[in-house]
Amino acid sequence: MDIMDKLSLLGESARYDVSCSSSGSQRAGRGGLGNTSAGGICHTWTADGRCVSLLKVLQTNECIYDCAYCANRRSNDIARTRFLPAELAELTIAFYRRNYIEGLFLSSGVWRSPDDTVEQMLETLRLLRHQHRFNGYVHVKAIPGCSDLLLEQLGLLADRVSVNLEQCTKSSLETLAPQKRFEHIFKPMRYLSGRLAENRDELARYRHAPSFSPAGQSTQLIIGASPEPDHLILRAAEKLYQDYQLKRVYYSAYMPVNQDQRLPAISVQPPLLREHRLYQADWLLRFYRFTSRELLDSHQMNLDLEIDPKASWALRHLDQFPVEINKAGFDMLLRVPGIGVRSVQKIIAARRYHRLSLDDLKTMRIPMKRTAWFITCNGKYGGSYFPSPEALRMLLADKAGQQQQMPTQMSLDALHL
Repeated sequence: MDIMDKLSLLGESARYDVSCSSSGSQRAGRGGLGNTSAGGICHTWTADGRCVSLLKVLQTNECIYDCAYCANRRSNDIARTRFLPAELAELTIAFYRRNYIEGLFLSSGVWRSPDDTVEQMLETLRLLRHQHRFNGYVHVKAIPGCSDLLLEQLGLLADRVSVNLEQCTKSSLETLAPQKRFEHIFKPMRYLSGRLAENRDELARYRHAPSFSPAGQSTQLIIGASPEPDHLILRAAEKLYQDYQLKRVYYSAYMPVNQDQRLPAISVQPPLLREHRLYQADWLLRFYRFTSRELLDSHQMNLDLEIDPKASWALRHLDQFPVEINKAGFDMLLRVPGIGVRSVQKIIAARRYHRLSLDDLKTMRIPMKRTAWFITCNGKYGGSYFPSPEALRMLLADKAGQQQQMPTQMSLDALHL
């Protein structure tokens, strides 16, 4: 194959990996090409909202594993190819010079062995960083089972190093990806977590200490390929954030690309709405001080597809509402539907000087169509009337939300993290 044929094949093969974000890294330009701060094909967004374009590609789609859900699994009769490190490095630079991209997202099938695969990826990064002096953003997916020495070298060359968990329970991983082991996935996660903590101390002590994976690590979970309900998925994500200090957990709706009896039958479309609700719940875990047990438990095991998770929690806890805007604490204000972190900060700052009214909240651009039903200002109820719980649910429901059947029974003991 010529290089553009390889790009067409390996770029298409990489589209199932959604762990793609360039936030959190500030690699300064040192006379080379590119930088990670400037804000051209895979689009992702930085923490401050800028859109960034990355070349999203596999080093190879040759794979020794036979995962049920993967388009590149060994048993699939598809065209196979592999980028030589020099080819991929030169292609990345050529695309950057044409302003097509600002960085590289590099993943791979497992070619021969995890170590052999990571060696090829490392050589690509060495050519980019040292020969071409490329300072742009690079996100690389480490292969579970590779050595710590290779992980160390990846972390010194890439802005983000991540490992895909894919399934949140050991039983599902063994069923759908029998060649993979939970311990092989968590070993590099633990190493990266510990090394990132060490690097923070090194950077604080030594001015010229090299940065190790400055944008941290992330992982990906496939949603819908196995029977776990949402509360197990969120429990797993919460534990990953707590124990491994991950920057992000990405959720990928299962897309039926293989005929396999181990996989569920999806006749209409992937569970994209469920994926969306999980991202919303994940946001509540990271920024709104919710816990997974508050959002879901053994009585409600899946997220409501008709309303967002925060509104769903509020409807289940109407005894805590309405909230008096002029008296409620930071945590309680965060739980009011329609009020975000910045809005809470504005409210607390403003009420130091005067008591807030409903008009003041409108001036702060708080969405009163959602918020009014859950607040009072100076004792005055924000809503135009007092709706019943059923009527309030209809007012908060997403028009596009459609109830889908999801699994409802799985023991919490299945979570092996």
